[in-house]
Parts: sequence; structure tokens; C-alpha cells
Amino acid sequence: MAAIYSGIHLKLKSAKTSWEDKIKLAHFAWISHQCFLPNKEQVLLDWVSHALVSYYNKKLELEDEIVEKLWTYLDNILHSRKLQNLLKDGKTINLSFLTAQVINERISETCVQKSHGNVGTVLSCCRGILSTPPLAIIYTAKCELMVNLLSKLCWLACQLLTLEDAVTSQLFDVLQLTFAQYLLIQRQQINPNRVFGQVTSHLFQPCLLLRHLLMARVWTPADDGRVRQHLSREIRNQVEAVLQAGIFQPELLSSYREELLSERQPQEKKKRALKTILLPVNTVLSKLCDASFCEPTLQVIIVANSVPLLYKLFLDSYCKAENHMVCFHMFTRLFGCLRISHLQEDLWQETLSPVDWSTELLAVEQLLNLVLSNDIYNVAADRIRHKETQFQFYRKLAEMLVNHSQASIPAWFRCLKALISLNHLIVEPDLDDLVASAWIDAEVSEPRTKKPQETLISAMFQTYTKLRQFPKLFEEVLSVICRPAADELRLPVLSAGLTEKLGECLLELPPSQILDILFLILEKCQTRIIPDVKDDSDMALKLLSVSSVLHTFLFNMKSLDNVTPLPVVLHTQSLLDKMQREVIQPLLGLLKEHWAEENKPGLWLEKVSDSALLLVYTWVELDTLLSINCSKYVSRLAEAAGGVTECAAESWDFSALLPGVDRQCWKRVVRLSSSFCSASKYCLELLMLQKIKKILMQTSFRTEADLHTLQRAAAFILHSGRSSMSMEESEPWNGNISAINALTYPAAHWYLVVSNLTILIPHLSLKDVEYVADVLLKILSSTKALGVSADQDSFITAEKVSKALLHSTFLPEIKVLHCAFITSVIQQCASVLCSATQGVADQPIQQLSADNIPWHEEVLSSCKMVGMVEAQSKNNQSKDEAFHCWTTMEKIAQHILLLTRAGSPITLEEDQIEGFLHLLEIISALKLDSLFPSDHARCFLLLLSLVVNTRANVSCSKLLSLKFLITCFHLLTCLQTGRSVNSIFKVFHASDALEAVMTALLAASKCFADVLTTPDWAEFLQVIQTFLECFLQMIVEKSQSLKLNLEKFTFFLASCKPYADADRGKPWNTAVSQLLLVPLTTLCHVLTLYLQQQSEKKQKLTEMLSVLLEPTVLQTGTAIQLCLRNLTKDQPLPLAFIPSVTTLLKADLSYLSMGGFMKMEGEQENPKDPGKYREYSHTELYQKFYIQILRELTSAGGHLQFLHSALQFLTVFCSVTDLYPGEETALTVFHAVKKLLAGPGTTVQVIQDLEMQLTELMTQLVESCTTEEFCVMMRLVLQGLEVSNIWKQNPKIQTKEVCRDQLLISTIVVPILETVAVLLRQGEENLSNPHHVTLAFSILLTVPLDHLKMEEYGSIFLGIHEVLFSILQCHSKVMLKAAPSFLNSFNRLVVSVMHEGRQKGDRGNTDEFGVVLKCAHLIERMYSHIAAKTEEFTVFSVFIVAQYVIELQKVTLYPSVKKHLTEGIYHILDLCIERDIKFLNASLQMGVREVFKELYNDYTHYHKTKHGEEKYTA
Repeated sequence: MAAIYSGIHLKLKSAKTSWEDKIKLAHFAWISHQCFLPNKEQVLLDWVSHALVSYYNKKLELEDEIVEKLWTYLDNILHSRKLQNLLKDGKTINLSFLTAQVINERISETCVQKSHGNVGTVLSCCRGILSTPPLAIIYTAKCELMVNLLSKLCWLACQLLTLEDAVTSQLFDVLQLTFAQYLLIQRQQINPNRVFGQVTSHLFQPCLLLRHLLMARVWTPADDGRVRQHLSREIRNQVEAVLQAGIFQPELLSSYREELLSERQPQEKKKRALKTILLPVNTVLSKLCDASFCEPTLQVIIVANSVPLLYKLFLDSYCKAENHMVCFHMFTRLFGCLRISHLQEDLWQETLSPVDWSTELLAVEQLLNLVLSNDIYNVAADRIRHKETQFQFYRKLAEMLVNHSQASIPAWFRCLKALISLNHLIVEPDLDDLVASAWIDAEVSEPRTKKPQETLISAMFQTYTKLRQFPKLFEEVLSVICRPAADELRLPVLSAGLTEKLGECLLELPPSQILDILFLILEKCQTRIIPDVKDDSDMALKLLSVSSVLHTFLFNMKSLDNVTPLPVVLHTQSLLDKMQREVIQPLLGLLKEHWAEENKPGLWLEKVSDSALLLVYTWVELDTLLSINCSKYVSRLAEAAGGVTECAAESWDFSALLPGVDRQCWKRVVRLSSSFCSASKYCLELLMLQKIKKILMQTSFRTEADLHTLQRAAAFILHSGRSSMSMEESEPWNGNISAINALTYPAAHWYLVVSNLTILIPHLSLKDVEYVADVLLKILSSTKALGVSADQDSFITAEKVSKALLHSTFLPEIKVLHCAFITSVIQQCASVLCSATQGVADQPIQQLSADNIPWHEEVLSSCKMVGMVEAQSKNNQSKDEAFHCWTTMEKIAQHILLLTRAGSPITLEEDQIEGFLHLLEIISALKLDSLFPSDHARCFLLLLSLVVNTRANVSCSKLLSLKFLITCFHLLTCLQTGRSVNSIFKVFHASDALEAVMTALLAASKCFADVLTTPDWAEFLQVIQTFLECFLQMIVEKSQSLKLNLEKFTFFLASCKPYADADRGKPWNTAVSQLLLVPLTTLCHVLTLYLQQQSEKKQKLTEMLSVLLEPTVLQTGTAIQLCLRNLTKDQPLPLAFIPSVTTLLKADLSYLSMGGFMKMEGEQENPKDPGKYREYSHTELYQKFYIQILRELTSAGGHLQFLHSALQFLTVFCSVTDLYPGEETALTVFHAVKKLLAGPGTTVQVIQDLEMQLTELMTQLVESCTTEEFCVMMRLVLQGLEVSNIWKQNPKIQTKEVCRDQLLISTIVVPILETVAVLLRQGEENLSNPHHVTLAFSILLTVPLDHLKMEEYGSIFLGIHEVLFSILQCHSKVMLKAAPSFLNSFNRLVVSVMHEGRQKGDRGNTDEFGVVLKCAHLIERMYSHIAAKTEEFTVFSVFIVAQYVIELQKVTLYPSVKKHLTEGIYHILDLCIERDIKFLNASLQMGVREVFKELYNDYTHYHKTKHGEEKYTA
């Protein structure tokens, strides 16, 4: 051994041994158990440490490769399991402090050289040391080394984050570990000044830089996920913890106070400076503003980001009521670090970029929010005690913000809002400039800026509303509006959001203040604007802004009513009179003078027109509203109308109510205003709408003049915007009338028309209604994508309005428009068809929209609308127009059939198919079940023509073609559910329609060979089947020539070309064969369905259906057999055939139940020889499918579609026992199903999806099998169930498995508890083993009682209660020994009721609270039953009471819950003797003892004195 020791030691120290060999030898010595060396581990660790230290101290020259190997060797030792085990066993192993110094220098060297390739091993060594406490002492014992390491690691991390390379986790893992170790050391330091110095000198700058880079980095997928999601956040939190614990220690508060509050006499300041060595604020701020630790541009951002953080940490440490001035002065000092602070004294000459402004303002915002949230500023205290020091500072800040407007930056608005929240007087001296820069003159369009702007203005509204100084605010607003505008394109004063907020404020203001504001607005208009508005665009824009404000106020203030005080009514009356006399009349006079300039109007005239008409409409609307709501109000409109000798309708040209404006003048005003596509034209439409409403509100009989006026007004509204609706360009409208221009007018006009259709339509001519329908379709068909930004979601567009109308429920109620819209859709379809063929005039679709056919006569005759009935009478149309319409459609139907038989469809290209699809989507939005008969028939003919008379080009996408056909058939099916479905049979026979459909489909399906495996083809077959099923059901139900139509259709199917091809030995086209099976199986299904539904009374119909069913069954079976010719021997069954065979078998069975095939009339069946008559049509086919399905069933796995169809077939097949081939029985099917369920591909989800089909099949097997077969099935089922294992294992484990899944609680746990309770109620006679009963307690402890829905909680609670109650009542022997287990389970119920019954501020749902009350009542009952079992529970009564009061002390219960629990615990207190009460008073803790004393006093006062010592049970 000595030789071994000497050899290793000498070789490691020998200069002759190469370093490669030394490292290999050292590695061998570490891992080898045969190498015996005293204190081997310490020797090897010292050797490698000494080698590295010598190399870095220049005492040893080594190659770089050797150095890396030495680091690797050290890393291997530090992370070896051997070292960890030795340390765990208590062996002392040390590292030298020089090793820590070398590691720090190596990391520092990496930072300086910016080469990070070889630092990984060093970092790994560092992590190994820090994560091993006995070794970490080299850092924790010398705090300077730890601070140095943390500083170097921060700088290194900053370098890595500035590179574009992907970030790995190694460095950040070490950094997080180092931060954690340093925080532990930092808390143990007793010298706060030393810690402050370490943090500010070495850690402050790198920590702030690191925090900024972690927050600002744009993480990529290449970056390590742990760093991105977890470590970066954790390190930022550690940075904040280090800064707070190092810079803002509680012991340093006096230093901060001395420095921040030293702004007194210079003499006192000098004396204090001698005493105070540490100046923490200056130290921190000098480090913060030091530009040497990073690039100047980055340093500015870091300062802005760090200032709010430092202030937050300062407040977290020192913010108390007595320190608020200290906190304020710290705020001012930190604010002084921002460049924006120099703008207060105009000391900053450099222009800040928008990015710089945004960064600085975000910092200011955060500082102000911290002041707000911590109540730093107390207005009264600042004024009384500190001579408004804070107020003056905030005033300067507000002044600087207002003078340097940054309306494009959201934080600027938020800063101003924060200042208003501090004290509105801060901004009030600059209120006019604030209103101008932040509101009236602010050009804000971006959503992210508009929201804070509206928040600021809303805060101003709310503040001045609460102060009852709203007039003062709007006086400033009006003054700003009347200033010279900086830009002609001034935005509207009140947006939709501000209008809503203004309305809320107006409801809180007294009417007198609102009226004061309104009179002020009128005065501004009269004195400041109207005199100078002529030829002045700027003044005209001001006039429109003020008019808009006036309109908004009048429309959002609280309306007068019969309880409004008379002075307010008179004041309002005076306001409207002044508005008419001093504002409206002068403006109309101005328009009258310049009406001849309509061809070349200036901007000023357009805006004056907008303002005048807006005010006229406002005045008229308000006058009408007030006259309706307030009987004290005298309507000037009614007076004017009543004073006119002419008819009331004529007086409603508005000239009569405007003195000095005659009818000719009003016409000129209307003519001039109508020439502008702006607010004036829209207001004219609103005035005409008011005219219509006014006439319709008349209680007297309407005259002929009234009716003509209604027609003219409705036509005026519609035609006013006709030219604008054809414009290609338009913009969304925000709902503000003053914001209407040439681009937003189309949306506003269409919104007005559509929202008032129910009023307008009865008075429009048929041509106008058709125009509305055409415009609606044009907008819906527009392919132009209108760009609407996120902030414009609430804006109005023509597209939104049209879609809302299309999907509304009242469009079908406007029957004439509905009919006209269908005509427009058909015309649009014809125009799409025009691009596909030249001879479109001869096509049915073109004929369906011919202009010379009275398509709307049926609707008009039912609506009896004034304008249209009159228009129709003027046209002298004959009474047989409706007959002419139906005759035309009958001819069109025959034309469709002729074109189908001719086999010359129109070829469609992809763009035409897409055009049709868009139109079909519009049709699908209509309520097709409520069409008039003529419209129903036209829609059916349109869709039928699209299906049978068109065909996609062979180059078109097959999936697109399928989508087109699917859509058509879906709509045809929808029509079958309509109330006018019989109208179809007025134009053709049902069999003709079916023949046309199938002819076209069979011809077209040949092109779909390459899409037969796609979901679209399956959907196509399904939608055809649904259509045929509905159509055939309608034929049967309506008895539409039932026998004739179905016989013709059956004959057509039998004569189809595929049969002829089969007779010549040609293989069937797969698509054609699948398609042909659809009508055959559908016909079988429908006939079978109705045959089974017929009663004995309808013998004739039953016989007819039976006669029709026989050839259908035979033909369907033949078709299926012909289709199967194409299959190879081992090819699986096509999925489409299985449902067909199932349907065929059902039809066969149904027909047999009616008498069988070829039964002769009058011939009696022989029950002894059923085969003579009960002969199945295709027995071999059924058996072939049965065998094939059983073969494929076991390997189907998760093929759900096949399994659904296969199980359905087997269910029907197994209902007939004599169909089983050979010796097979129901057991064969049962074995196959059992094998399917046991297969690897059959998951729980698959079984759940097949549950219904499996249940039906099993039911059928059990019903049809013999007794012996049933017994075999039961044995097979029970083979896999071994119940004895349940009792061999711990039942608690079994219950835990169930309780893990919350979804299983109500479905499994509750039934288990109910079953256990039932078993326990059998008593000790049946459950004689006490151990079996005590197993229930283990089960109850695993059942969860928290995080449950209240319904589930009630069920679980009741289940546990019933189990406990059953044990208590039925198992007295068990209770003698198991009382503690019983009480343990019962106490869980008590605790859970207290938890659910605690006061939470809101009881929530009444039903849920009722569940808690029921549970509390059960607890009360159980307490009473426990008290009755004195023998078992007397000794435990003290502990029951103790548990109760301990839990009661934790919560505050609802009184109703507490009442039940208290009544229950009183029964337990009955069991307690005086010694027990003394024991409780002595042993309970202080707070719990008070709760018990209160409980016992109530018990003594309310219960014991009442009941004495009587013991009773519930």
C-alpha cells in the first residue's frame, strides 16, 4: 500500500510526469477503489485547485488544452455522486478561497475579451460549488467574493443578451443560484452601510442593466424555454429583492430623511452634513445617471425604466403616514433624473424624439400612479403644514405637460389623468390649454391613443360633475372651439364613447346647470360665430362643432315630464324659442341668400348648411318629444301647424314653423342642402322621417293628401341617397351626425333606410321596393373587403347593416321586400349565367326573372299597401295576373325537364361557380320556410335548374363542384319544410322532378372518380339522400298521385343506363353505382317507414305501399349485387353499401310482415309451412354481408363510421334467426363483438361513441337467443370479472382511484356511497365481521369535500352522512371500538359545512345556499343522534366540542347556518360535566377560549335553562 501511495503522490508532484498523465492518474485515483491514499479526496481536490491557481497566478505555464482538462476534472469532482455521499456522511472537505478568486477572474476575463466559448466549464464548477453548502463557504464566508461573482455574472449575462445568438440556460441557472445565495448572506449582514456600499458600488448598475435587457429582449423559439418563461422572471424578482434589501434598508431611513428633508437654513444643513457621512440618495442617483456603464442611448432608457422601480422599492420600504414628505421628496429627486424634468425650467435644448417622449412619459405615469396608490399627496395636509410644496411641484409638472403636448403618445394622456385624480386644481389654471391640446385640437386616430384620451376627458367630465362645475368646464370648451383652428379637418368634438360618458354625467347634473350650458352655447353661436361665418370656412367649422355639441346635449339630457318643476319647463321653452329665433332663422336666412350657389358651393356654405339642418332637426325632434312627455310644455310646432289654414300634411314642409321662411324659401333650402353629401342631406332625411311619424301618429282619419304626403316623404328619403349608394368608395360611420361626409354618407343613409323599413315600405312604390332589394343584394354581393380597424368595430357600415337585415327575423315579415329580394337574387343568378353562355335568354333562370311577368302580384294582393295598390291600379293590370304567373312557371318547369332530357347543360367555370355559391349563401340566410307559394316555386325552379341544367367544366376543382351541388341540395331540402311546399306540384309532377335530378346527377357523377374517398363525397351522398327522403315523404304525406309518381320513378331507376351496361357485361362506374344506390335505398326506407306506421283502417294505402315496395326491394338488391361485381375477393366492403343493405333488409322484413312475396289474393298462409310465403328476396346477399362484416369487425379498431354501420346491420340481421348461415347462432356474433371490444384499437372513447349501437345489438341478441345461448353469453361475460381481488386490497386505494377524476364523482362516487349505506343498513346480522364495517371509514376519508360544484357537494355530503348514520344506528358493536374513526369522518363534514357556510360578501345563488342549509341541518341531526349514544360518546364529548370551537374561531358563519350548528353542539354540551368545562377553559388557546366562553354562555342561557338536564334525541 505504501508503494501505491508513494507512487501516486510522487507522480502528481513530479515535474517529469506529463500533465496528460497526471490528469489521467488523478482521474483514476478519484474513481478507483483500489487506490488507497490518506485523505484522498481532499488531496486530489487540493491538487487540481493548486494547479489552476498557480496557472492563473503566472507561477505555472500550461497549454490551454491542459487548463481546460483541469477545469473539466474539477467539474467532474464537484458534480460526482461520490463527493456528495462523502459530504452527506459528514466528511470534511474544503476548497481554498483562491479557487473562488480564480473562478471570478476567469468570468471577468470572459467579459473583457467577449469570448464566451470556453466559460461553460467554469460556470459548471461555480454551480457545483454554490449548490454544495460545505463548499459554498468559500463564497458565503467572504462576502466580497460573492458580490464580485454576482457582479461578473450579471455583466456576462448582459453581454449574452445583447448578442443575436440563442440564449441557453446554463449561465442563468448559475445566476439565479448566486442571487439566492447572496440574498441569504445579505440578510445576515449587521452593517447596513457596508451592504449599501457593496450594492451601489458593484451590483446596482449591472442589475439594472440586466433587468432591462431581460424585459426588452424579443425572445425567439431558438432561446431556451426555461430562460424565457421562468428564469428571466425569477431573476428580475431577485434583482428587485437585492436592490430593496441593499439600498432601502429600514436602518437607512434616518439617512434618507436627513438628506431629503435638509432643505433648510444653510447653517443647519452644514452642521448636519458633518454628522451624516452616508448620502444614500446622492449615491444612488449618481450611479443611476452615470453614463459610463453602457451606451448613452441605452443608459437613457435604463434610467427611465429604473426610476419607477426604485420609487416603488422605496415606498415598499418606507411609506408610512409620517414619512409621506420623505416619499414626496424622493419622488422629486427621481423625477429629476429624467430628461423631461429639465423642460420645467426650459433648460433642455435637445429635441426629444417620439420614442424618447414615450419612454419618459411612461416613467412619469408610473411615478404618479405610485403617488396615487400610496396616498402620498394629501391636499389638506399639504396646504396647511407644508405650504403647498407638493401642489406647486405638480402644478409645474402639469404646466410642462400641457405646454409640450404629445397627443400621439398614450402615456401623456394618462399622466394628465393621474394629475387630475390627485387634485383637479393642479390642471385648472391650464384648463383651456389642456382642453385644446388633449381634446379639441388633438389629432388622435390610433385606437391605443384614443382610449386613454377618452379616459382623460371622461375623468374631467366626472370630476366637474361631482364638483357641480360642469358649466365652467364647457365654457372653456366653447372658448377653445371658438379659437382659430389649426387645421380645417378638425375631428368631431364628441366621439361615441364621450357622448355616452357625457350622457351619464348629464343625468347627475341639476337641470339648471344643463340649461346654463345650453344658453351659453347659443350665446357663443349668436355673438361669436354667426356674425362672421359668411365666406369663412374656419368659422363654419366652428359653427358645426358647436351645433354638434348643442345637439348632443339636447339629445342626452333628461327629458321633461309631468313631474318636472314648472320653472324648468319654462326655462326649456325659452331655450328652444331662443334657439329657433336667434340661431336657426339667421342660418336659414343665410342659406336663402346663397341657394343659387348650389353648383359651386364653398366649404363654408356646406358647413353652414350642415349646422342649420342639424339644428332644425334637433329642434323639431325635441319639440315633438317634449310635447308628448310633458303636458306643461307648449309645442311651437303644434301651434304653427294649427295656425295654418291649409291641410296639416302640407304644413309639414317646415316653412310654417319658421317665421320669415315661406314655402318657396324652404324649397330652396332643401334644394341647396340636398346638393351636399353631408350632414345636411342626412338631416333632411331625418326631417322627412319625422313628417311620416307625425302623420302616422294622428288619431284622426288620414286624408288622401296625407297618403300622398307619406308617399312623397318616403320616396324623398329613399332617393335622397340614390346617387351616393352607387359610389365605389365609402368609409365606416361612427354614428355622429356631424361626422358625415361624402365617404361616410352612404353608410349613414343606408342605416337610416334599413332601420326604418317598417315605416317606409308601406308608402313606397313597387319600383322603389325593387330598388331597395337591388341595393341590398349589391351590398351583400360586393367582393370588396372593407378594411375596418379594431377601434371601428362599433362603427356602422353598409355591409354590417345589410347582413343584419338579411339575418333578421323581420325581413320575412316585410313580404313585398322579401319577394323583391328573391327576384333580385334570381336576376343576379341570370347575370352570372350570362358570362357562361350567349343564349341565356332561353334559359329557365332568365325566364324566372323576366320583367314582363307579375311575380309580386300574389304578395301585393295580400299586403294591400297604400302606395303599391294604387300603383297597381293605375297600371290597369288584369285580374288573371296571378294565373299568368303560375302558367309561366309551369312552362319554365317543362323547359327545365326538356333541357335535362336533351343532355346539353351549360358549362360553368370556377369563377362562375364561386359566384353562384355566394348567391346561394345569401339565399340560405333567408327564411325559406315562410315564402309565398309563387316565391317558393320560383326558388325551387331556380335551384333545380342550377342542379340539372349546369355542369362544372372538367378543369374545375372537383371539390368545388361538389360543394356547389351540396349547397343546392341542402337548400332544396330546406324548401321541403316550408309552408308552401305544395306549390311545387302546381308546376310539374313529382316524378318528373326526381327523374330530372337523377338524370343530371348520374351524368355528372362520372367525373368524380378521384374524390370518392374524400369526406366531401360522403357528404354529397348524404345530402342527396336527405333531399330524396324529404321529397318522397312529401309525396306520400300529401298523396300527390302517390302510385303514379312512385311507379314512374321506380321504372326510371330500373331503366337507367348502368343496368344496360351491366347486361352487356361492362363493369359499373363506382361513383355511378354509389349514387344509384341512394334513391333506391331511400325509396325502400320511406316506403318501409310509412308501411309500418299505417293502421288497419287505411287498408287501401297499406296495400298500395306494399305493391310499390316489392319491385323496389327486388331492384335495390339487384343493384347492390351488380355493384359488388367490381370487388375483388379480399377487398373490404365499401362503406357506402352497408347502410344500403341494412335498409334493404329492413324493407324485406317489413314486406314479409305484410304477407311476403308473390302472395296470391285470397290465399291463406300455412303456419306449418311458412317458407312458402316467407321467402327473403336476397338471402345470399344478406348472409354474404354478415360473414364479411364479422370478418372485418375484429380488425376495425377505431374506424367508427364502419362500426356504426356494421353494428346497425348486425342488429337487424340478428332479429331473424333463420338468416344465420350454416350452424352459426347469436353466439357467433357475441364472440365477434367481445373480440372487438378486447382489441387494442378499441379505446374507452370508441366504446362510448358506440354505446347506443352496442346496446341495441346486445338487446337484440338476448331477445332472439335460446336459454342455453343466453347462459353461455353470461359465462363469457363473467369470465373476465374477478371480484375477490377487490377485498384482498385496501378499499381506500380503490376509492382514491375513483376520486382522482372530478368527472367521476357524481357518476361513480355517489352511487358507491349510496350502495355502502344500503349494505350497512342490513345490520349486524348480515355483516357480522366488524372489520368489514370499519373499512367504510377508510373509504369516507378519501372522498373529496372541497373544490366541488354545489350540486355535487350536496350529493357527496348526503352520501357520507347516510353511511355514518347507518353505522351509528345499525352497528352498535362496531361503535364501541370505532368511535374515534367515526368522529374523524364526521368532523370532516362539520369543517366542510363551516367552510361552505362562511360569509363571503355575497350569498350567491339561492339554490346553492339552500344546499348548505340542508347540510347544516343534517349536522344538527347527527349531533343529536351522537348525544343519544351516551355509552359510546360521553368520554369524547370534550373533544367534539373542542374541535367545533377551534373551527368556529376561523370563520364567520351566516346566521342561518350557525343556528343549525349551534343547536346541534348544544346536545353535545349536554354530555359535558363541570370538570369537562373546566378542562376546556384551561386547555384551549386564548382566541378559541373566548369563542368557547361565548358558546357556553349562550348554551347556559338559551338551552340548559330551558331543557334542564333532560337528554333527548331528534
